[in-house]
Amino acid sequence: MSTPPRRDAGTRVAEALSSQSLNALIGIIGLVVPIIAWAMQQKNLTNIVLAGETVLLLLMIANHMWLRRIYIQLRRANDRHMADARYFALIRSQLERDLIADFGEIADGHLQVYASEVPRLSVLLFKVLIDSGSQPQRVLAADLTTNPNLLTARREYLAVNRQLIEAGGSIQRLFICWTADLARADFGRSLLQLIDHHRSLGVQCALAVRDRLRADQAIDFVVISRAAVLVEEEQGDAEYLRGRSSVYFKQVERWAGRFESVWGHGSLSAPFALSTYESRVRPMLAAQNWDEEAVRATVDQL
Repeated sequence: MSTPPRRDAGTRVAEALSSQSLNALIGIIGLVVPIIAWAMQQKNLTNIVLAGETVLLLLMIANHMWLRRIYIQLRRANDRHMADARYFALIRSQLERDLIADFGEIADGHLQVYASEVPRLSVLLFKVLIDSGSQPQRVLAADLTTNPNLLTARREYLAVNRQLIEAGGSIQRLFICWTADLARADFGRSLLQLIDHHRSLGVQCALAVRDRLRADQAIDFVVISRAAVLVEEEQGDAEYLRGRSSVYFKQVERWAGRFESVWGHGSLSAPFALSTYESRVRPMLAAQNWDEEAVRATVDQL
């Protein structure tokens, strides 16, 4: 038969002092005693002491209520109810440390997730934007596009894009591609099919050539209103399933400014670059007469 793991004296004292029953009892006694003392009309000095005690107790109760608002309270499992109490206690303590570390990051406005969790988290960020009514109802998305088919396969993500636009929001999506990829017929065909699909949803699309961007601009990220930014790992068959991605809930405007600096304005803007690229490659694709050198020359001018 397994025996519960021993707890040191400090742990036992801490658990006793943090007992909800004990704290409630102290609070009740602290309120009742001064009332009885005043009702019995004790001496002035005693009244002053009891009045001070009352103030301290009220402050303690207010502090307790405030702590309940800013901290999450979870019930701790009872080790003795498990088949192997010592084994379970070790597992529980490890999981609790990981959980506390994650909540500590969230409290600081930062959340890390594995790249495989990004699609689900992206959908959540969009849905909360729609439901919360945060303003502006706008998304700025920069995609490092090495395989357009990856984005096409994210059906739930595309569906929530449509929902945001139908709810009156807007999405600007910047496709960041290498020159070598843009010069390939198969990549150009897949990219334009992806862009056509996004436009059918109401997404504003644009193109940037990755070779000419600074390192701090060639990043895969999505700015959600003024509330959050999701920074993803580089997309690709292998890269997309590896590494970690982050959500930041602070300094979001800095990321919005970074996006807008690449999006640009007028004839030097990313939407104009996409228009120029399309006007060159769409006729080639339609005629099945791809000229890689001509396409590369066009890309070099973007």
